[in-house]
Amino acid sequence: MNRRTLLTTAALALSLGAPAFAESHEPVTAGFIYVGPIGDGGWTYEHDKGRLAVEAEYGDKVKTIYQESVPEGADAERAITQMALSGADIIFTTSFGYMDPTIAVAEKFPDVKFEHATGYKRADNVSIYSARFYEGRAIQGHIAGKMTKSNKIGYIASFPIPEVIRGINSAYLHAKKVNPDVEFSIVWAYTWFDPAKEADAARALIENGADVILQHTDSTAPQAAAQEAGNVITFGQASDMGEYAPLPRVSSIIDDWAPYYIQQVGKVMDGTWESTDTWDGIGPGMVGIGEISDAVPADVKEEALAMKDAIAAGEYHPFTGPINKQDGSVWLADGETAADGDLLGMDFYVEGLTGEIPN
Repeated sequence: MNRRTLLTTAALALSLGAPAFAESHEPVTAGFIYVGPIGDGGWTYEHDKGRLAVEAEYGDKVKTIYQESVPEGADAERAITQMALSGADIIFTTSFGYMDPTIAVAEKFPDVKFEHATGYKRADNVSIYSARFYEGRAIQGHIAGKMTKSNKIGYIASFPIPEVIRGINSAYLHAKKVNPDVEFSIVWAYTWFDPAKEADAARALIENGADVILQHTDSTAPQAAAQEAGNVITFGQASDMGEYAPLPRVSSIIDDWAPYYIQQVGKVMDGTWESTDTWDGIGPGMVGIGEISDAVPADVKEEALAMKDAIAAGEYHPFTGPINKQDGSVWLADGETAADGDLLGMDFYVEGLTGEIPN
């Protein structure tokens, strides 16, 4: 056999063998680490909907795995490490407190891709992603300011990080804009998901006169507490929480992670994944506004939807001056909009809010 025949035969063998290799290629494994249970009705529920959407999109080309109710801190690092050891190709860590554990594990597994939600630390194999929840808070604040009768609005906050502080400020500014007499009371729950704590916080706020409850925690417990009290309105957090509509839940912020998860898993499949920073809002669809119920007056609903459309089109920014800080110093001049860098590091209340942000 001459050299040309040998090369031709080898090429033919490779070409014939290619389909067999493709057919036997193992699916991409996508892992998800959750801070709460998948049935929490809020934050983790929506992330898990995204995981299921990945399965629906790619079928047997993908395998998904998850671990729920993983505490932030050392437990998270162990869980992420175990998932990497189990053969995951990409791991989504879906809570702020997973940031440092994600970075630590990523250093040990340079061939695994990591995606961390709501944090700010990146690496060559770590992307970060989050949603502009404050856009939805602006709409909630507008409705709350218009609908409160006691002028007292309660806010259940999780942890004093910029994401949560942004939401409080955005809701307050837009409530105050339509109702100068409005007052905010903030309870720091120091948890993302603890139905008992969340219910207690809601009841305390209601007993203090609040007839509107907003939350940046993950369970439906505040909705149930408001329903029990009567004459209190609420807003779904992270998920629609529509089982409490039309009252007390009059609308919601809905996090839609599915398109992002499908996109990033697809990039691992085709070899185009790279470390990126994603922060999307109402316009791209990562933040949705749940149906505004008929309990909201028609004119208020129309105003809220007009704000949603203006934000989506880039015609309105929820942080548009004049806005002062709590101490009265100027933060944004008239017509000036906040830069992303300032929003990402927000560590102050705006003028009019009382109390101090915990350390």
